[in-house]
Amino acid sequence: MARVLVPLANGCEELEAVTIIDILRRAGVEVVTAGLTDGAITASRGVVLMPDKPLDDVLGDDYDMIVLPGGLPGADHLDADPRIHTLLQRMAEQDRYTAAICAAPKVLLNAGLLDGHKVTAYPGVIDDQLGGTSQLLADPVVSDGRVITSRGPGTAMDFALTLIEKLLGADKRQEVEAPLVRS
Repeated sequence: MARVLVPLANGCEELEAVTIIDILRRAGVEVVTAGLTDGAITASRGVVLMPDKPLDDVLGDDYDMIVLPGGLPGADHLDADPRIHTLLQRMAEQDRYTAAICAAPKVLLNAGLLDGHKVTAYPGVIDDQLGGTSQLLADPVVSDGRVITSRGPGTAMDFALTLIEKLLGADKRQEVEAPLVRS
């Protein structure tokens, strides 16, 4: 079974966080949510989320993917936490997936993981910060190697379905997507 870590910070975008968690669990992925702090997380629109565990309790565990929800100031809190940068770098060194949506691709950028990659993000978040070997696209979801990025709340479902496809294949994506009645 695939294992995915979703770190949650105060001020995260709840639509993104809940969509990612829900869609991945529908696919049978073991999703572990971990709060940067102990206890409940208050998301950007006031929704209270209860992480499965504090981040410190899962730092040594193995995951196939780490997924960062965006939102502000949630993405700023993720970016300011050295534990998150260390986890991201470890995942990249182990050739595992790192994924981020909305404002969270800046965390990947600041962890040094976007060099040479095609990426997307919420408009204006990383536009002037990418190095010359990276390419910023306006696509809803961009997958380049083991780095997967997405633009914002409106692309959260496409993003989560892409994560399923990367972890479990196109057939599993179709199995999960069909009952969602997206068209």
